[in-house]
Amino acid sequence: MAILKHCFLFSLIIAFACIDVSLAARNLLQTSVSPPLPTLPTIPPVPKVTLPPLPAMPTPLPTATLPPMPAIPALPKPTLPTTQLPPLPTVPTQPKLTMPPLPSTPLPTLPTLTPLPSMPSVPTLPKVTMPPLPSTPLPTLAPLPSIPSVPKVTLPPLPAIPTTIPSIPSIPTAIPSLTPPPST
Repeated sequence: MAILKHCFLFSLIIAFACIDVSLAARNLLQTSVSPPLPTLPTIPPVPKVTLPPLPAMPTPLPTATLPPMPAIPALPKPTLPTTQLPPLPTVPTQPKLTMPPLPSTPLPTLPTLTPLPSMPSVPTLPKVTMPPLPSTPLPTLAPLPSIPSVPKVTLPPLPAIPTTIPSIPSIPTAIPSLTPPPST
């Protein structure tokens, strides 16, 4: 639906962009006054058609009477049977089982592991002595060169800021491109 609106608007824009407005306005101004339109003939009145009156409805409308509903027969109440259930059979007693005695064999012993060999001792390293440092004096650094002084610079003064607002020129009210040409 939206694409139809966009197509319609696009076609209107193209149509209005192609119209030469100044030629159309000039053509309208140069046409002579057209004669008045002829009067339309009067239409004769149409005769009114009267409809016949509707037939009167009878005032006492017959009422439909329904036959009485049949009565619901009374159903006998169900009674539960009074028979007794037979007793459950008794569970026979199970003979008591005795476990045979455990064998008296001794448990096997784990084999003994051989002891790990002792770690060899680390030989002691001889103590190393460092040779004495040379007694030469440290070199002295040359003095740093002096930094030249920067000359003092003075800036020119800032220009004065205007405090008055300039006046805006008046805007013309008539647009010359859309005014009609003078009549001849």
